[in-house]
Amino acid sequence: QVQLVESGGGSVQAGGSLRLSCAASGRTFSDYAIGWFRQAPGKERDFVAVISRISGSTDYADSVKGRFTISRDNAKNTVTLQMISLQPEDTAVYYCAADRRISFTSTTRRVGDYEYWGQGTQVTVSS
Repeated sequence: QVQLVESGGGSVQAGGSLRLSCAASGRTFSDYAIGWFRQAPGKERDFVAVISRISGSTDYADSVKGRFTISRDNAKNTVTLQMISLQPEDTAVYYCAADRRISFTSTTRRVGDYEYWGQGTQVTVSS
């Protein structure tokens, strides 16, 4: 089992920044690729970003590329999502999730591939 806890959400004006953190406990953190997803009211949960087991690979949704940066610190069992130039359409509950991988560098965008999920943190961007 892996337990994930997100933090850092909040309310900002358009153009502002937030930094989300995902803290993990339980099994070996470096065995897992970690992804961020978001879900707006009435919509499906969408992929945002993912980082591979040892930070060798990252992948971003087109809508956040160039504005969001994902990073991880395996020594501290944390993954961070730095978000800049936030827009109202970024408003959603943000979730981190863990996907156990054999490969050090492969990642996936599919929600169903992730085994463990955090409880989510709300991000609200006003215009």
